[in-house]
Amino acid sequence: MQAATPALPGQTSRNSLIAMTPRAFLALLLLGMSVSWTASAIEIVRVWPGYRTDSSFESIGQYFGREEHKGGRILVRSRPENRDGYYFLTRLRGAPAAPGAVAQIDIIFPGSDLAKTFRLPLDLPAGGSVLQLGLTGEDWPGTAVKPLAWRLTLLAADGTRLVESQSFLWAQP
Repeated sequence: MQAATPALPGQTSRNSLIAMTPRAFLALLLLGMSVSWTASAIEIVRVWPGYRTDSSFESIGQYFGREEHKGGRILVRSRPENRDGYYFLTRLRGAPAAPGAVAQIDIIFPGSDLAKTFRLPLDLPAGGSVLQLGLTGEDWPGTAVKPLAWRLTLLAADGTRLVESQSFLWAQP
């Protein structure tokens, strides 16, 4: 049997590495769990609000009798029969599947102190998604109207808040 060689300063012996393994394993396990929990949290990467006309949605396929091409986006309108309106192009990351979700859009229009609320039902698939949330037809007052402030909230089917984004002015007192 060989005699154990003493560890040099700054080194650990093999026995102390084995003794630390359960502690290191627990630390790695907790770190891995926290990373997986954060990875499943939904995040709004960016919201691009703006007015779009009916013609901006036209595709060549529609001239041949095909349905509207959504381009891989989830397209929801407050008035499905109208395409003219104000849209919130929203990019999501890490979304869990949320069937029966609701996009709630709160808007303060020029000349008003009160917010008007719109609720758009949608089914969110798991993973990243791009949403086109449109306030169309009678729900939007005109092409030149721009909101003073807005807030977009995604709600789960049970009403719990999944994620929220807002304009700069919405956050101001």
